[in-house]
Amino acid sequence: MSFGLYAAGFAILIGGLVYAAHLVHMPIHWIIAGAVVMVGVGILSAVKATRQKDSAN
Repeated sequence: MSFGLYAAGFAILIGGLVYAAHLVHMPIHWIIAGAVVMVGVGILSAVKATRQKDSAN
């Protein structure tokens, strides 16, 4: 559940950044490249923040 919330928040952040970049007339290929990088960063940080610690028996 927390992974979904984290991912949804990051998706909203990316959407806002993409919209802001569009408003300042940034070229579309740079917007797409930035969004792809942000999606990767979002997935990595969401997994890191929500993964369970391994228990050492």
